[in-house]
Amino acid sequence: MIFLGQSKPLCFNNLKPGSFHNVHRPKFIVMATTVTGAGRTMEDPSLKGQLQISVPAYDALPPIQSHKRVVLVRHGESTWNAVGRIQGSSDFAVLTHKGEMQAETSRQMLLTDAFDTCFHSPLARAKRTAEIIWGIRKKTMISLDNLREIDLYSFQGLMKKEGKELYGDAYQTWQKDAANFVIDGHYPVRELWVRAQNCWRSILDNQGSSILVVAHNAVNQALVATATGLGPEYFRQLLQSNCGVSVLDFTPSHSHDGPPYVCLDRLNQTPSPPLVQVGGRKTCTRILLVCHGATDSSLQKRFPASENESLNMLGVIQARKVAELLLDITVDLLLSGPADCSKCTADHIAEVQEAADCLGVNCQPRYVEVKEGRQKEDVVQRERWQDYLQHEDIPGAESLSLLWDRAGRTWQALLDEVKNLPEKDESTPEKTVVVVGHEAVHVAMLGHCLQLTQACLGSFHLDTGSLSVIDLPDGPLGQGVVRCWNYTAHLGRWAVPVTLPTLADEDF
Repeated sequence: MIFLGQSKPLCFNNLKPGSFHNVHRPKFIVMATTVTGAGRTMEDPSLKGQLQISVPAYDALPPIQSHKRVVLVRHGESTWNAVGRIQGSSDFAVLTHKGEMQAETSRQMLLTDAFDTCFHSPLARAKRTAEIIWGIRKKTMISLDNLREIDLYSFQGLMKKEGKELYGDAYQTWQKDAANFVIDGHYPVRELWVRAQNCWRSILDNQGSSILVVAHNAVNQALVATATGLGPEYFRQLLQSNCGVSVLDFTPSHSHDGPPYVCLDRLNQTPSPPLVQVGGRKTCTRILLVCHGATDSSLQKRFPASENESLNMLGVIQARKVAELLLDITVDLLLSGPADCSKCTADHIAEVQEAADCLGVNCQPRYVEVKEGRQKEDVVQRERWQDYLQHEDIPGAESLSLLWDRAGRTWQALLDEVKNLPEKDESTPEKTVVVVGHEAVHVAMLGHCLQLTQACLGSFHLDTGSLSVIDLPDGPLGQGVVRCWNYTAHLGRWAVPVTLPTLADEDF
C-alpha cells in the first residue's frame, strides 16, 4: 500500500472545540449593499467587478452565550427540479411524490431529535418539507424570508437549455464563475452571501440550543460557507442534494462577546448513499476519504491511535460496514496510512471489492490496485502517537504547522497518483480512489483541497468509520467539490446521531 499517514504526535495544547477557528480565521468582505423592496439587497454599482475575499471580518456571526447545534436540510425534489427548470426564488414549484418520500426519510432520520425551533423558507417546496419533517412536534415553526432561494431574476422560470440559448456568455459565467455572474444589474451570489449573514443573526439570536433550518440548495451552501468563513467564490463547492442534511456546531467564544467558534460536523448526508451521483457537475474522478475504524484510544480521546494499535470490535464492524457501502462501485486505487488501524480498514475494503463477483454484484472479479509504499521523505512517515493532550512540550511532538505542511504534500502526492491512473473505457469512465487514514490528516487534506489556511483545522469534524466524497469534475488540476463530509448513515445502529443529546455546556 502507499502510506499516506501521520508521523509524530500532535501537540494540541489543551485543544477545545473550534479553537483553531479564531486564529487568522479566513473571512470575506461582502460588497456594500443597499436595501430594495421586500427586504432584498442590491449591490452598489461602483463596486462591481471587485470581488474581495478572504479578508478578516470577524463580525459576520453574532456572539452567543451557550452552545448551539444547527441542522440544515434542503427541500425534497420539486416539480421544477424534476424537469430541469431554473427555480431561483420563484414560488411555483411544489414537491414531487419523490420529494415527499425524501422528506419522509429525513423525518424518520430526525424523529427522535429534540429540536427547540424550526426556521424555514417561505417558499412552498421548503415549507412543505419542513412540515413533513417537523411532524407532530408542538412548537411553532418560523418562516424566515431571508431563507428563500437565491434571486436569479430573468433566469427564473427558464429551462436550462433556454438559459444557455438566451444568455450565452452570462450563462457560462453562472456555471463556471458564479461569484462574478451578473444579471439585470445584480450579482445574485454576492447578494445571497449578505442574506446568509443576516440569516445567521436571526438563527443564532434564538434561545434554542438545537435548531432545525429547512431551506434550499444555494442558500444552504451560503449558510455553511458564511458560518465557516468562506467567500462567494466557494459557491458550488459544498454540495447540497435534495433533503441532504448538514450540521454545524457553534461554541461561544472565550469572552462570550465575540463571534462563536464553528465546526462543520457533517455536510450533505442524504437519504440515498452519497456514491450515487445526484446533482452537481458530472465527474470522472472521485476521491473517497475513509476514516479508519475505532480503536480503544480513539474512543477515549478522539485523537490518533498509536502506531501498532489495532481496531477494536466496534472498529472492525465500522470497517466492514464501509467496505459494504463501497461494494457497488469499482475502486481503482486503494491507499492507506501506515498505522495498523488504517491498514486493517483498507484490507477489509480490498477483501470485499475482490469478492464482488461472488457477492452477486457483477460477474467480473475486481482486482484492486493496492500499492506498497516506500519510506519516502515528507510523504511517507510512520505514526508515533502518544498521550500528548496533557503536556505542551512532549518530546518529538508534531506542531500543527508541520501537520498542515505535511498534509499539503500528501494531498499533492494523491493528486499525482490520480493523474497517473490509466484511462478507462467510455462505458465506465469514472476513476475512484479510496484513501484510508486518520481524521486529522483528512481534515488537513480537505483544507488544501479547498485552498484554505491552517486556521481551518478546527472547523471540520470526522468520526471513525465515516466516508467523505470529493469530486474532481475538472480532473486533478481543477477545483474539488465536496459531495459529502462525514457520512455515517451506513454504520446502522452504530451510526453517529445527527443531533447530540442534551449536554451541560462543560460537556459539549
